[in-house]
Amino acid sequence: MEPFIKHTGLVAPMDRANVDTDQIIPKQFLKRIERTGYGQFLFNDWRFNENGTLNPEFELNKSCYQGASILVAGVNFGSGSSREHAPWALMDYGFRCIIAPSFADIFYNNCFQNGILPIVVPDSVVAEITIKSRTEKGYKLNVDLKSLKIWDEDEEIVFQFEIDDFRRNSLMNGLDDIGITLQHETNISDFERIRHKHGGVLRN
Repeated sequence: MEPFIKHTGLVAPMDRANVDTDQIIPKQFLKRIERTGYGQFLFNDWRFNENGTLNPEFELNKSCYQGASILVAGVNFGSGSSREHAPWALMDYGFRCIIAPSFADIFYNNCFQNGILPIVVPDSVVAEITIKSRTEKGYKLNVDLKSLKIWDEDEEIVFQFEIDDFRRNSLMNGLDDIGITLQHETNISDFERIRHKHGGVLRN
């Protein structure tokens, strides 16, 4: 997993509440077993019209937001089913950070497992970022996970966010749960070797 330490990126606004995982990546696209290739289906029902053409009214289809890597969204982002394909699709599309007033718990955790930084900020901060991303061409934010800070070039928006130390350190080191476990691979192998030597049973 790619570490996240500091990132500067173009901001795309999605002023919608309760965006669920079926809207992020519709169920008909969940047949793949790889983590890659889902970006093309991100927000499929909103990005495309019924005839398959791009919907010019959808935020991410507008030329000014092409290449955006920071998404600012409404409350309860990532609600619905627990499908891990949702952060896979967001990551594959190019998003490294999502800023919202609140997230669904499972989606929030899945983001950390897949190299995406979800940041909780007050509604007022989301509103201010959304306005700036719509009125200032090429509006970017800086995100520093080490200092837990986001700011824009003019420093008109500066916000100190909170993330627990375990998730912060794991993301900065590019470690998901499997990666954290593999850090103890030698100890696990030693334990299994001793357990096998004693017929699979260890006694005090």
